Amino acid sequence: MHLEDLKQWVGKTETLEDHVSLAPMAALAATLDRDDPPPLPGQALAPCWHWLYFLPVHPQATVAADGHPKRGGFLPPVALPRRMWAGSRMTFLHSLRAGSAVTRTSKIADISAKQGRTGTLVFVRVNHQISDVQGLAIVEDHDIVYREMPLAGETPPQATAARTDEQFSRRITPDPVLLFRYSALTFNGHRIHYDRPYAMTEEGYPGLVVHGPLIATLLIDQLRRVHPSAQVKTFEFKAISPLFDTAPFDICGRLDGDLVTLWARGPQGQLALQATATLASH
Repeated sequence: MHLEDLKQWVGKTETLEDHVSLAPMAALAATLDRDDPPPLPGQALAPCWHWLYFLPVHPQATVAADGHPKRGGFLPPVALPRRMWAGSRMTFLHSLRAGSAVTRTSKIADISAKQGRTGTLVFVRVNHQISDVQGLAIVEDHDIVYREMPLAGETPPQATAARTDEQFSRRITPDPVLLFRYSALTFNGHRIHYDRPYAMTEEGYPGLVVHGPLIATLLIDQLRRVHPSAQVKTFEFKAISPLFDTAPFDICGRLDGDLVTLWARGPQGQLALQATATLASH
């Protein structure tokens, strides 16, 4: 389908309703190795934990070979085989609370294409607005990129070196259990995160791929560990290069006033994901 045909999806909307239940909060805390007491009704939901809700509960018969829903529902039917979460920009107006009824209205905001080093890239930007009884709580622009499969013997692009001036950091050792648990919590069927033969044979990766939103969640979680009273107003991240379950990586950050710079550094010192957050002034 040509770009002009795909652009017919711009403006398409969907609205979902959910409930901020306690079990996913407890399960994600355990997955992140947090020493939290059991969550209680009324407890504030941590930044990025809203991804535990409004899950893509597509029937099994509508799932494609890669584990994603077949193309052409709410999202446009982009024919390129690889689909990745490229980044997000979030504004937190107030905290969602455990036990609350919530609504998410999503809109296809833009569809664009460009020629990259490895071929055609198609970008889809989705705007999400999440509300509770108090009104609008979270606004998120979610960037999805579709791309071609790499050619046999293709040399990967030169990696960007990650900075090394962090004030705080933590080493993460990804393994198939961590990736499977996060996939299960977010009902993400994409096989690159838990099916090693598929990831390596079909999509050409050297191992299981660590989810971009999991890395982003780990970054925000590390900020919470080091500065537990910090109140995040905005958060944005961009995926730079993938990480795999074949080696540990570092999540790093610096706090300068109300601005937090966060990044994930891969095993060769490469920049994998970069992020910034702004905090509410005390």
